[in-house]
Amino acid sequence: MRDRRKLMAFKLADQLAYAVYRQTRGMPPEEKFGLTLQLCNPVVLVASSIVEGCARHTESDYLRSLDMAYGSVRELECQISHAGGLGYLDHEEPKALVPLAAETREALGGLIRALRGKGQKAKGKGQGRAQ
Repeated sequence: MRDRRKLMAFKLADQLAYAVYRQTRGMPPEEKFGLTLQLCNPVVLVASSIVEGCARHTESDYLRSLDMAYGSVRELECQISHAGGLGYLDHEEPKALVPLAAETREALGGLIRALRGKGQKAKGKGQGRAQ
């Protein structure tokens, strides 16, 4: 099993979740089941998908979970933009969330690329020996 606590992507996703929850506290009550929920759902899924992937036994299942986390962080970036554009977040809040979301996305993307590259190298090595 993989240790999520050693992954920079997980550490960033965890920080991002706390930041989003802190910053959605001040959103209008009528958005509780609207945009507030749309911000909180994907941010929880980012960290949760990483954890789930770490618990999977195969590399392909791990990658699938990381892909889901990546999609969730992209969704979150869109929702942050909407919340900021509608004035639901303090002017400074989107400025804090956007870079943290981008850093999380980049860390996940790098991890995914590294794992896919490792898989491609292993396939390439095996092809030469079979002949």
